[in-house]
Amino acid sequence: MQDVRRPLPATPVRFLDQFRTLIRAQNKAFKTEKTYVQWVKAFIYFHNKRHPKDMGVVEIEQFLEHLAVQENASRNTQKTALNALVFLYKQFFGLAELKLSFQYAKQPQAIPVVFSHNEAMSVIAQLPAAYYLHAGLMYGAGLRISECGRLRVQDVDFSMNTLIVRRGKGNKDRVTMLPASLINALKEQLSLVKIIHQRDVKDGGGEVYLPNLLAKKYPSAPRELAWQYLFPAKELSVDPRTGIKRRHHIMDSTVQRAVKNAIRAAGIHKKAGSHTFRHSFATRLLEQGYDIRTIQELLGHADVATTEIYTHVVKQGGKGVRSPIDLAFNSQTGIPGIDH
Repeated sequence: MQDVRRPLPATPVRFLDQFRTLIRAQNKAFKTEKTYVQWVKAFIYFHNKRHPKDMGVVEIEQFLEHLAVQENASRNTQKTALNALVFLYKQFFGLAELKLSFQYAKQPQAIPVVFSHNEAMSVIAQLPAAYYLHAGLMYGAGLRISECGRLRVQDVDFSMNTLIVRRGKGNKDRVTMLPASLINALKEQLSLVKIIHQRDVKDGGGEVYLPNLLAKKYPSAPRELAWQYLFPAKELSVDPRTGIKRRHHIMDSTVQRAVKNAIRAAGIHKKAGSHTFRHSFATRLLEQGYDIRTIQELLGHADVATTEIYTHVVKQGGKGVRSPIDLAFNSQTGIPGIDH
């Protein structure tokens, strides 16, 4: 299961297990844990498997410079690696100060690829029924693919026309819109979840994974319909920590493959994927004149500067200016108007 933490020893001895324990003690998101561990491993291997306690500022600077110069990493990638190493040395090793001097990568931030509305709907139309709602929520509500997977029955509020996104990026909850055009499909999906859950309970199961010790706080919750995933997996799977067989949600990678196939089937030749739906959601709202702060809240961006990148996408449309070359074309035939 991609978003379930593996078990750790009660008294960890290995360095990375100790590092993971600290991350979990600070209640950081599992994605953050995986990212930090990945970059710490890369740091260790770059320095020929030296232990981080035997390294420091010089080695960190060398690694970050390597990412920018040799690996041609983006500025954001470099910053992510830096965050992981700062956490390691300040939080894990207790280093009070970490004065670094290195060059940030100077690659310009790429403008996000977006679908036109017709392209987005064409891709959705090509998707198998099992993934239609995933794409609909990514495009219609701006959800990340991982946020779709984590939706529970109780997160859909028809009375308020809202979706509750729990443990989004930065481990924060937020409220976003529930697209009116998806209400009937969502109600059908909830009915399907209820049928699957009733069958699992009848077979002696019906439990679902709950994060952060919620199962201990609410012992009956894992078997309640409200906590079941909105997009349950076809098969049961074994929790690697407890050995309990549960029904998890559809994996992100499964949906991503389906979307890639749908993009090809729709004849769209863009460097697009599942996240393109979210980019397209933000772009459509800007085109409709919605306030940038409102869009920031709906997307769950911590910094409005992240949201502002979509203003560059909208500006690519030419700001309503008509090209000079178009003035020379016959609007009826598309044939250049040449004077003879």
